[in-house]
Amino acid sequence: MIVQLIRFGIVGVIAAVLDVGVLVILKELLHMDVLLASMISFCVSVTANYILSMAFVFKSKNQNKIKEFIVFVLLSIGGLCLNQLILWIGVNFTSVYYLVVKFIAMVIVPVYNFITRKIFLEEK
Repeated sequence: MIVQLIRFGIVGVIAAVLDVGVLVILKELLHMDVLLASMISFCVSVTANYILSMAFVFKSKNQNKIKEFIVFVLLSIGGLCLNQLILWIGVNFTSVYYLVVKFIAMVIVPVYNFITRKIFLEEK
């Protein structure tokens, strides 16, 4: 379990760098709305996260990779909703800078991600 958590952390850092990098590019360089930019960056990171997670973190219980990816995406949509809720509250109801709020979300959402992926995707 410790090795799995370390691998999950490494994959999470890679996905987080992608998430924040795409977010900053879309928001700062392309002047996109922060919530739309966040949704797009989150989707990019979810795809990379799926590929890396199923290759290095979780032992798949499903031979059907399309079904597995769909479950992964559905679970990630829950994470996206949680991420968006945290961003929306932080950006609209506080004076906290959007990247600080994003980092707060990046601490909370991975807990949800690990638990749900462990339950629904990993072989028992």
